[in-house]
Amino acid sequence: MTHNRRDFLKQSSVLAGSAVAASLASLPAAASAQAARRGAKPRLTLRYRPYTLELRHVFTIANSSRTTTPVVLTEIEYDGVTGYGEASMPPYLGESHASVLDFLARVDLSKYENPFELDTILRDVDAITSGNTAAKASVDIALHDLLGRLMHQPWYNIWGFNPARTPYTSFTIGIDTQDVVRQKTREAAAYKVLKVKLGRDTDRMIIETIRSVTDKPITADVNQGWKDRAAALDMLHWLKEKNVVMVEQPLPKEQVDDLAWLTERSPLPIIGDEGVQRLTDIPHAKGVYHGINIKLMKCTGMREAHKMIVLARSLGMKVMLGCMTETSCAISAASHLSPMVDWADLDGALLIGNDVYDGTQVIDGKVTLRDRPGIGVTKLTG
Repeated sequence: MTHNRRDFLKQSSVLAGSAVAASLASLPAAASAQAARRGAKPRLTLRYRPYTLELRHVFTIANSSRTTTPVVLTEIEYDGVTGYGEASMPPYLGESHASVLDFLARVDLSKYENPFELDTILRDVDAITSGNTAAKASVDIALHDLLGRLMHQPWYNIWGFNPARTPYTSFTIGIDTQDVVRQKTREAAAYKVLKVKLGRDTDRMIIETIRSVTDKPITADVNQGWKDRAAALDMLHWLKEKNVVMVEQPLPKEQVDDLAWLTERSPLPIIGDEGVQRLTDIPHAKGVYHGINIKLMKCTGMREAHKMIVLARSLGMKVMLGCMTETSCAISAASHLSPMVDWADLDGALLIGNDVYDGTQVIDGKVTLRDRPGIGVTKLTG
């Protein structure tokens, strides 16, 4: 019976092929070519363009200030469906419009017949050259968005996460004068947690100014701005008294022994940011930090970020999910991982005035995922 069925299917295929060939032969040349194109297997097509984000306020951290951030917006199309991605390049990553455009020009997705072969495709993209993590993330995000759209599912469903378990996001207040810090704190009234940039001689003033306005929990990001471990420990004890709940990268990432010493004695969780970029960094971070801050632009995107969370959890480490200055595209991509983490700092799109996407929302300070396929974004402008 099985043998007969196989013969029938084989014969049917031959007959069907002959019928199609005969039909095509009877059509005019132009119509024949169009039918052949319709029958061709779809291919992945990558498109990209540079864009510049405009910040609502001057953004100052321990070692720099800026009013804009360069990004590259990507699209991957397959069988008439398009996924969206993004590369954001703040100065410390060492990427630029030119470097990202050069990298993406070397990415050939048309050779992959199956868009669902994420491991193969993204491994090959990663192997093109070292670094270029934001450029790689732009491909990863667009590919994830595309696959979610093809499956008609949001990524929190594909990963099996409860969208109601998303955390509150912090809202970032950069280093500034007392009056501006007070103004920014009042503007952040809708947010339950504040993130404060520290690392200069104005640290205590900034914290005291915020405390004159609100008693909300604060997370502090030093961006490697402190140098002396003993002074850092004194500051950590003072920050704990001010209801600061954790501190990112208090010392330069190269001071590994000092960071381990500080982490062992700190009254607050110490989170590695600049000191932890990718999956392979996590085993070395154990004992140096209490936890890690994962950013899609540092780790090449959603796939590696997911692996980093799983590995960090297996080592008993805390996890923070952060961002650069980004559109709602990259923020939405990261948001689908947020039910897995302890802290979220996903305010990057809230800091800009020229977003080009609508995606993840922040409602009463909480990361709120959209019931949309893929990463959940729609395009606002061309």
